Amino acid sequence: MTETQTGEILLFLALLFVATYLVAGLLTRLRIPGILGGLFVAMGAHYTPIGERLLTHPLHEPFSFLAQLGVLFLLFYIGLQIDLKEMKGLSGNIIWCTALNTAVPFFFGAAVMLALGYGWIMAFVIGLTRMPTAEAVIVPILDEFQLIRTRVGAFIIGAGTLDDVIEVFLVAFVSVWIGERASASFSAAVLENEVLAILVSLLVFAALAWMSYRWLIPLLGRWLPRNPRNLIMLAMLVLFVFGGMSEYGGLGMVVGAITAGVLMRPLFNSIGLAGEQAIQTIQSMSYGLFGLIFFFWVGLSVDLGGMIEAPLLAVLLFLAAFLGKLIGIFLMVPMGRLNVREAWTIGIGLNARLTTEIIVAQLLLEAKLIDVDLFTALIAASSFSTIAVPLVFTLMMRYWGEELRRPRDIPTQKEEKYAG
Repeated sequence: MTETQTGEILLFLALLFVATYLVAGLLTRLRIPGILGGLFVAMGAHYTPIGERLLTHPLHEPFSFLAQLGVLFLLFYIGLQIDLKEMKGLSGNIIWCTALNTAVPFFFGAAVMLALGYGWIMAFVIGLTRMPTAEAVIVPILDEFQLIRTRVGAFIIGAGTLDDVIEVFLVAFVSVWIGERASASFSAAVLENEVLAILVSLLVFAALAWMSYRWLIPLLGRWLPRNPRNLIMLAMLVLFVFGGMSEYGGLGMVVGAITAGVLMRPLFNSIGLAGEQAIQTIQSMSYGLFGLIFFFWVGLSVDLGGMIEAPLLAVLLFLAAFLGKLIGIFLMVPMGRLNVREAWTIGIGLNARLTTEIIVAQLLLEAKLIDVDLFTALIAASSFSTIAVPLVFTLMMRYWGEELRRPRDIPTQKEEKYAG
């Protein structure tokens, strides 16, 4: 990137930050999280020369890299908030939550595609795109409302993290399918090799995480004086190692970033004031810089015009995911695992989107496996979710926030029955 291009991207980011700062001030007065200002500003900038330049070569690549750093920092900070003991206590419920909030939208999405005359493979792929959750979009809002360390936060983060496995499978499946179409020599053996490689990567990743938790991180934590500066340097080491390993191994950087945060939390907790200061610095970097750039990237990717160009298909795909996740979560209410308000909040939160499905849609369009109409509908459906979910979630918090923040440690009789 030339000096002129570097200056250009810095000036564009400066304009987005200025507009976001002003909009965030208005939003906070309306009791709406200020970080959403970055999303709304970027959605407007999509239709200006700023959006056009940042989304096209040569500025797109460095801008996307900064956005990916935003994902890393946001989810690393969220990982620092996760208590493994609390998550373990809810693990059975989180598995149920993941299974139900992915299976129902998958069937709804596949049914929509089959009803419109698409083939079984296309219905399967589009059904899979209705399943994942973009936890990087919703977790800053959870943190804003102090819901990270609550049952609602544990369900959304836990289920969102588990369904990253689905995202890995989805991208791998689509990549293999495209390769098979492009090469006659491509066979089922390639898919088996892809799956085997991911499993090996997962085992290596898990082994390194366990060794780091037991020995490496405590040892490195004693190598330098325990002040905030050195702790942040160690945190960056752990973040980039696990983020890079998980991305390189096909697991996705989301898994690596959250794992890095979980691994660093015991060290920060054991140090006291220096650990708290390091966490506060990481939070400031996440929400004041890199996280905002990620929200700029998401907002610039939103195409409101797509909702007008293909309204019926976009609405059907949106409803397949939105209602599918809500229905899946509400199935846990009669099971005694959630109450109604928790189900509403978790169901809405898990509907945050605009990540994996965009990647899959772009891959399919470039391979000419879908037409422009279906591509536009997929982007439009995700874009509408990106607009609706933060607003609806914020509205619910204004009425139910205090209740949802109260601890609910005593299980109901049905929970005790299922746990036993």
